[in-house]
Amino acid sequence: MAAPQVLAIVLAGGAGKRLAPLTADRAKPAVPFGGLYRLIDFALSNLVNAGCRRICVLTQYKSHSLDRHITTTWRLSTLLGNYVTPVPAQQRLGPHWYTGSADAIYQSLNLIFDDRPDVVAVFGADHVYRMDMMQMVTQHLDFSAGVTVAAIPVPRQDASSFGVIKTGADGHSVEAFLEKPADPPGIAGDPDLAYASMGNYVFTTEVLIEALRQDARDDGSNHDMGGDILPMLVKQGGAHAYNFLDNEVPGAEPRDAGYWRDVGTLDSYYEAHLDLCAVHPIFNIYNDKWPILTYVPSQPPAKFVHDSGDRVGRAINSVVSNGVIVSGGLVRDSVLSPGVRVNSWSRVERSVIMHNTRIGRHAVVENAILDKNVVVPDGVVVGVDKEHDRARGFVVSPGGVTVVGKGQEVTP
Repeated sequence: MAAPQVLAIVLAGGAGKRLAPLTADRAKPAVPFGGLYRLIDFALSNLVNAGCRRICVLTQYKSHSLDRHITTTWRLSTLLGNYVTPVPAQQRLGPHWYTGSADAIYQSLNLIFDDRPDVVAVFGADHVYRMDMMQMVTQHLDFSAGVTVAAIPVPRQDASSFGVIKTGADGHSVEAFLEKPADPPGIAGDPDLAYASMGNYVFTTEVLIEALRQDARDDGSNHDMGGDILPMLVKQGGAHAYNFLDNEVPGAEPRDAGYWRDVGTLDSYYEAHLDLCAVHPIFNIYNDKWPILTYVPSQPPAKFVHDSGDRVGRAINSVVSNGVIVSGGLVRDSVLSPGVRVNSWSRVERSVIMHNTRIGRHAVVENAILDKNVVVPDGVVVGVDKEHDRARGFVVSPGGVTVVGKGQEVTP
């Protein structure tokens, strides 16, 4: 049987308010992650590595840097009809923007009609994970499903913050989809776990089109993929769950197999970075059999200078990008993006430092996220005294992470 024609639609239009101030002037999927990457690079890398190379990225809010990243980084050969293209909100059906993820696809049905795929994969743009989505497509076709939703087992007591999937006795047919239930149903055979939706779906094309049309006619709908389309298709039958833990990614080690993080909050974003810094990281970005692809700037290798008394340039348990200079300072348990400069006698610990930020002499940065182009003057402390940080206009997350916005002035 010929391989199915798959069109991927990546939903990248969310405002990402919970990640403010990192989303003050960029879309959430364009937020830098892991030094070199943008959040959207993980979804796009998974699709491309799996062989799905016809990809539309639906954008809306503050999309300039995201559009630029996609058009300059994700240029595929057109010889075989491959493409990754950003698609802004176009108001094709009237003078209104997207009102939900389902409405975004409904307003963009021309993309599906033009491509004529057998299967449409609808994926989120802002999760950190590895996945061979073609294995999910195979299960979808084997079960003759109308929709297949990727699910990950989570402790039942933690499942109330997710959309939860209740499966039948066979372990994959979906009997109910519950949005953040107070009493999540357990997995058959393992009641201490529940299936959380990952926000990734595979649809048979005709089923998706008809569901979107029905939803568009419903004035009471929120026009959301997880909140409206999936429950509709569950009621109609033909909805199935795909267990993400069954996915086998080349090069994955037992420690990071099944890793998935929704980095929708400042604390989850920060914690996902710390996952990268361990000696044996929970998520291994060095898996060259399933690389996370991105644009790598033309900057020189990282450099560490000075080794005299307490003026030693060093980084320990840290991810350090190209173009970084650690000049007589200490970096520990941190992630540094390209072009960062850490000057003498300074200390950076448990922090995320983005592009071209400067840490002055004798400065201290702890438990913090510093966006691009921040300058921490000599002797200034960030992240140690949270009340002082708030008084200076910095955001402090519920978990106690200080966040300095892009180019924000840092005063003593």
